[in-house]
Amino acid sequence: MIRRTIDRLTPVVPKEKIYAVVNASHLQDTIGQTGLSEDSIIVEPIGRNTAPCIGLAALYIQRKDPEGVMVALPADHHIEDQQAFLKTLLVAEEAATSSGYLITLGTEPKYPTTGFGYIEKGELLGESDSKEFFKVKRFTEKPDLSTAIEFLADGNFLWNSGIFVWKVSAILEQIKTHLPFLYKGLMKIREAIGTGQEKETISEVYSNIEGISIDYGVMEKSDITAVIPSDFGWNDVGSWASLDEVLPKDQDGNLLIGKCISLDTRDTVVYGKDKLIATLGLDGIVVVDTEDAILISRKDKCQDVKKIVETLEKEGMDEYL
Repeated sequence: MIRRTIDRLTPVVPKEKIYAVVNASHLQDTIGQTGLSEDSIIVEPIGRNTAPCIGLAALYIQRKDPEGVMVALPADHHIEDQQAFLKTLLVAEEAATSSGYLITLGTEPKYPTTGFGYIEKGELLGESDSKEFFKVKRFTEKPDLSTAIEFLADGNFLWNSGIFVWKVSAILEQIKTHLPFLYKGLMKIREAIGTGQEKETISEVYSNIEGISIDYGVMEKSDITAVIPSDFGWNDVGSWASLDEVLPKDQDGNLLIGKCISLDTRDTVVYGKDKLIATLGLDGIVVVDTEDAILISRKDKCQDVKKIVETLEKEGMDEYL
């Protein structure tokens, strides 16, 4: 999916200006899949959520273009309407440049869900190429179902796509304001970039900072956030359960990948490689078999897989991450 994400950008962003931020264990795979040079791949020694990741990327971009505009987007998104997406990106770039705001792309909600964050629109800030952008009134992270139903009925809420556009100077200034400890670490890294101490300094800083998302650490606290309502067929396929929304299913609503036999099984996702996986009497379940671990979960609990990650980290079982 990272290759598709890069290909999605290249009509408006030259490939030499695209960076991928990856874990050290994914470096070689990323080079092979994307064709990016090693200089365009920023390596995190350990994952620390999206705020450190975005801050680190902003440093490298700022070295080449101090007033550059940065697009930050995950590699696990599905987008149906490429042209509408690119048009929205260009509008967001113009809005970020002219206003200095941190721009996020909000997508029109299709149904109530507890799996996505929501953004409430505030006052109208401006319009470009027939697209309006609004000040963010509030962010709500993955509400319960009754609240999601209320948001949909209200008509003033958007799904938070997690796609951001901003000037690198603006996001670094907001990190400085709202996450000063992270900013201090980023400044240490900035001094070391291009020297023999670069990797060592990044590892040292990352070992001393806490993981925090850009949404919680900056976007929810900043007073210069804006949202552009969009409709380009967006879906976050960051969980196994969401894959069946973008990939074909069988007549019983199952998504089966690998050697699978399903009997009396409905609305279930099964992923495997070499071993045969047989299911009997399942409904709304996810089964994932990898080389060294097996995940079994209810579909409505897949968003909580991060709790397993936290447990593995706490128990020192990093080899499974």
